[in-house]
Amino acid sequence: MRQFRIPSYLHDVFGEKQSVGSILTILFFGGILTAALYYRFPEMTDNLPKWRIALALLLIFDVFAGCLANFTISTSNFYAARKTNRIVFIAIHFHILLIAFLLNTDIGYSLWIWAYTIIGAFIVTTLSGKDSQLFIAGLLLSIALGFIPMLPGITPYMLIISILFLVKVMFSFAVDHYGKAKYMSNEEA
Repeated sequence: MRQFRIPSYLHDVFGEKQSVGSILTILFFGGILTAALYYRFPEMTDNLPKWRIALALLLIFDVFAGCLANFTISTSNFYAARKTNRIVFIAIHFHILLIAFLLNTDIGYSLWIWAYTIIGAFIVTTLSGKDSQLFIAGLLLSIALGFIPMLPGITPYMLIISILFLVKVMFSFAVDHYGKAKYMSNEEA
């Protein structure tokens, strides 16, 4: 597919070059899944002010769309070449906590899931350029995917959001999927 240059203010989202098809797929995925979640679980916004609903849905969309965006070669390579940007990006990801607060649900679970995700993402990031990175990321992801659904009383919509937040930050984002960091470290050697 034909690639086009992404404006510099969107590099942290889409990398430096991206295809129209990829961008549309990312936005479509985020939008459709957010709408489906809201349609399936309308009770998640019961008795909430409209501003909280709008902000929560925007953050949910960001989690869903970002989950997919971070798997693109452009975004993965952009962060593989900019370790500081990757660390800052991980550190600012409070989405799951804000969503839980805005929806007034599962705040305790969200705090634990957020902490596990951020710590796991930093561990995975330290392995950048190493053969074990993908395996360790897969192990940490699998542990969470096995245990999060067993949390007693977690709401189904927060379960979905939590799992995709985990995938977005710890696996989709923290992993150098295309070996750019490894390739760069071999070039420098």
